[in-house]
Amino acid sequence: MNIEIILEGKLKESCFKIGFDEFKKRLTGYIDLKLVEVSDMNQFIETTKKQDYIITLEIEGKMLTSPEFAEKIRQIETDGFYNKILFLIGGSEGLSDYVKQKSNFKFSMSKLTFLHQEACLILIEQIYRAFKILKNEPYHK
Repeated sequence: MNIEIILEGKLKESCFKIGFDEFKKRLTGYIDLKLVEVSDMNQFIETTKKQDYIITLEIEGKMLTSPEFAEKIRQIETDGFYNKILFLIGGSEGLSDYVKQKSNFKFSMSKLTFLHQEACLILIEQIYRAFKILKNEPYHK
């Protein structure tokens, strides 16, 4: 399974970059994960394909536990139609209604608002946790 985290803006603060790189390294062997930094999410959404499963990060989205999040990823993988999962993280203004309408699943990590760089780090950690859960491997709680 290929997963791409699409970030409107840049992952520029070293504390977030170091954390992101660490979890990306840990995911080696589980999935191919790529970070794509874009300046305009509306333009990016036009490049997506039918076989891309689009998950938008939205406060109004559905909150999941870590095991439920893992199960969601497993369902997308086993569906057989989708080639990759795209997680879309908006910039300081969030995601436009146009981008939200293109979403296959609206996901909320919290009712709190995070910096987009912070959300990126939290998301990759949860993706890593999901694959540990799916492989029945231990991970601290």
